[in-house]
Amino acid sequence: MSTQDPLRSARAADQKKMALCESCAGIQRNWRRAPGHAELVQTTTRKEERSDGDSGGHTVNVTSYRCDRCGTRWEYENDKTNQQAGWSVVGQ
Repeated sequence: MSTQDPLRSARAADQKKMALCESCAGIQRNWRRAPGHAELVQTTTRKEERSDGDSGGHTVNVTSYRCDRCGTRWEYENDKTNQQAGWSVVGQ
């Protein structure tokens, strides 16, 4: 008998439903300075605080985009202190 984490199963099912177009599938996620593609349309920009531990914090820009081809919603976090910031899928 196999026990599966229901949350993990639901998350996997949601990801299967999201069909990224070829251009979106080619975006390198979670890597700062990775390029997007020409069909991403900027929607909003906001500033968020990030903690630097004992040295305080800093503000980063988070820009939201929507792909005109497949409808995928993306966010790009521009955090110069975090190389793993960058593109992430936030919905469709």
